[in-house]
Amino acid sequence: MKAVAISRWALLVFFGMVLTACGVSKPKPAQIPSIKADKPIQALWQFKLGSDVSFIQTLQTVQDRMVLTSDDGKIAVVNVLNGQAVWRHELKTALNTGAGFDGKHVAVVTLNNELVLLQDGKVLWRNRLTSQSYTHPLVAGERVFMMMADRSVLAFDLATGVRLWMQQRPGEPLVLKQNGVLLAFQNTLLVGLGGRLTAINPDNGQFKWDVPIANPRGINDLERLVDLVAKPTRVANSVCVRAFQSQVGCVDALRGSVLWTRSSVGSQGVDGDAKTLIGTESNGMVQAWSRTTGDRLWDSDRLKYRELTGPLFTSKGVVIGDSGGWLYLLSSADGSLINRVQTSSDGFASTPTALADGGFVVLTRDGLLQAYQLP
Repeated sequence: MKAVAISRWALLVFFGMVLTACGVSKPKPAQIPSIKADKPIQALWQFKLGSDVSFIQTLQTVQDRMVLTSDDGKIAVVNVLNGQAVWRHELKTALNTGAGFDGKHVAVVTLNNELVLLQDGKVLWRNRLTSQSYTHPLVAGERVFMMMADRSVLAFDLATGVRLWMQQRPGEPLVLKQNGVLLAFQNTLLVGLGGRLTAINPDNGQFKWDVPIANPRGINDLERLVDLVAKPTRVANSVCVRAFQSQVGCVDALRGSVLWTRSSVGSQGVDGDAKTLIGTESNGMVQAWSRTTGDRLWDSDRLKYRELTGPLFTSKGVVIGDSGGWLYLLSSADGSLINRVQTSSDGFASTPTALADGGFVVLTRDGLLQAYQLP
């Protein structure tokens, strides 16, 4: 059965319509009083991509470089030390995903189902795909890996673009139109297929192990949608992920065993360190769990009823953005509000992403990459 994609925003609109039909108005967030911070969050630099970004991108820094993409096909590699462009390219065709990046090569998927590999602002090769993809490609080990909307996983040779293998597993007829889980762990490819985290041999596509984070439940396809969403967080052998609107959980990726799972209604990825895992709920609650046991450490309702990004865990606290353009710094110990800054954005197209110097960047929906330094 062919999978049908449904966006996270479509689901939120659907649930909003249900509440409206039932005569329930959307709750308004409470006003946040002034915060007496010792020092403000300092703006460092800005980089303008030049076009809007509607899909949530998972940004990554490789060798002080970061890649950004826009809906209409603009691609830019940025030096995160100073916010200057390393190179730019415009494909002149719409894109379906953010980019995969190994510090040198950039892989993207176009709206007309074409995988494109670039280097230094030039297209190296193109490969036509048989279905759509909503997950960023992964460029690693001289290969490009893809997870498709029909739940097939593909590997391509980085130098030639030749397809090396394909592996497919049937699942529920609906898939989430959102960046999913696709990452490297040692010499293993970790893939989110439905509500399960699956390990694949990157050399031949054979399955190594497969564990459930969340199982489909409900009487219709919409209720049974449990895809894993980006971004995951990895510390040593511990890989923690979120299943859309149902569970969070951590897996020992070396043994291929589930450490724990807990109920959690959210649509954004998670972050944390060796001790703590942080997640944002769809109602604006922020929650913290013990990474090793899954025990609840704290809840924070200070940002309740605000549309939040996924969290960034830093040594100075947890950074979270909202749809009103605010960036917040919460204590990782108890979730109390430490600091905040208002940006010029009306929403973010990425989770705040760490920089090597202790700062962070975040991409706005109008294509502005903004860098900040935490006090």
